[in-house]
Amino acid sequence: MSGSYARVIFSNVRAVLSAAVEDGCLRRNPCHSRTVTPPAMGTRRVVPWEPEHVFAVRAAMVERFRPMVDVGAGCGLRQGEILGLSVDDIDFDSCTVHVVQQLKLSLSKAVFSPPKGGKLRDVPLPDPVAEALQEHIKRFPPVEITLPWMRANGQPVTKRLIFTGPNGGHVWRTSLNEDHWKPSLAKAGVIPKAKSREHAAAREHGMHALRHFYASVLLDAGESIKALAEYLGHSDPGLTLKVYAHLMPSSRDRARKALGRALRPQDHEG
Repeated sequence: MSGSYARVIFSNVRAVLSAAVEDGCLRRNPCHSRTVTPPAMGTRRVVPWEPEHVFAVRAAMVERFRPMVDVGAGCGLRQGEILGLSVDDIDFDSCTVHVVQQLKLSLSKAVFSPPKGGKLRDVPLPDPVAEALQEHIKRFPPVEITLPWMRANGQPVTKRLIFTGPNGGHVWRTSLNEDHWKPSLAKAGVIPKAKSREHAAAREHGMHALRHFYASVLLDAGESIKALAEYLGHSDPGLTLKVYAHLMPSSRDRARKALGRALRPQDHEG
């Protein structure tokens, strides 16, 4: 398992043992011993998908959910933001996606809430993604979905969701992952095909992989870390730099390409 996942488990165990100490069941919490250290985070680098993987997974998805891949890879939205995307959030005239909410669970109940960290943002809408969404909206008209805001007992709000289930309700994340995303990964050859209905864990190939692809494309095109952080909804560009710095073209590569273009004789011919 990844270092970050191991640290989550360690933190939960430590919390349980602390509660046991407070209740008098234990004298002390062994996790606080100087000989016990939290799991290391590790230095695992993000390895973005190649375009062929994106196209293959998209083709393997059912038609109803296929444009989710376009939105993830072309706009960098998180899975919850894709599931909570409303038709009113898309400005086709200005080619902009307004990321203002996500669909998440609160006490095992679906709710609408602001994006992670409360970071509202505007993201450029590429033409291929706009075309895919327009075609999807014609094929599967948006459905009004009413859910509580932020918590299970929150104020009900209604959104016209772009992505809905076959029966007209919102899409459940677990069902999407197990019934559609993982089988599409297997069909595309990203993960091994399951011998039974249940596929193996594919943590590094979750829908977040589409965000990594998005980031890698923008950085390769010369986009700044500051702009990328804004598009991804990161509150601190330092986090973006930490995660994606190794994907940035080096100054040596940029210099070599720029000088190569400038020194080609045909570039200066009339």
